[in-house]
Amino acid sequence: MPVLSTSQLARTFTTKSGTVEAVRGIDLTVERGEILGFLGPNGAGKTTTLRMLTTLLAPTGGSATVAGCDLAGDPAGVRRASGYVAQSGGVDPNVSVREELVTQGRLYRLGRARATARAAEVAGELGLGGLLDRRTATLSGGQRRRLDIALGLTHRPEILFLDEPTTGLDPGSRADLWDLIRRIRAEHGTTVFLTTHYLDEADALADRLVIVDKGVVAADGTPAALKTRYAGSAGATLQDAFLAVTGRGAAPQPHTPVTV
Repeated sequence: MPVLSTSQLARTFTTKSGTVEAVRGIDLTVERGEILGFLGPNGAGKTTTLRMLTTLLAPTGGSATVAGCDLAGDPAGVRRASGYVAQSGGVDPNVSVREELVTQGRLYRLGRARATARAAEVAGELGLGGLLDRRTATLSGGQRRRLDIALGLTHRPEILFLDEPTTGLDPGSRADLWDLIRRIRAEHGTTVFLTTHYLDEADALADRLVIVDKGVVAADGTPAALKTRYAGSAGATLQDAFLAVTGRGAAPQPHTPVTV
């Protein structure tokens, strides 16, 4: 059974100038243990879809389940099964790494002793063990991003949503974070739902890519399959395939998943 499934998931906004169909019917599945890259140009509906799947925004149409929990009927269950790491992060610069992690555990209703033990455990797993008593304001960009991910993993979620996780990081920190994401999946079987504008990142990390455009799924397949189908060769760049899929000459056509 997929860990995530949507059927015609949609979101419409009403503005002073009229109605905006931000998401017009997203159909997708994510298998357990999969790293899914969720791509799309600005305005494609990517962020709105992510906000719906993490219960931050209510859908206006369609349905979805996350870890067997219905998005509309059991949003608390969805939140218990999910970890969410926002693009901007959200740590308090005036507290220690340990305090941030313990507070996160307490928010997920862990007892204080268990939350304290879990803070040390997840910090060790993510290379933060020697930084537990440091104020978060003193962390480097890469360290702060690892802390963001540690916060998302405190309650051992079944699926981890990462929104632009390496934005603003230097190449070395990006490579370290790629290795961390691979290790989270390998060691714990965690499903990863990744949004990124870095196509090399999506190509390197994702088992499968879903490209959305104009509020619908425009392409779905492995990186190699998408490059072969849309750019003519598995040796082509993902950018070539992405631009072919999201060309503005015509509305996206119904997609057929491709595999290799």
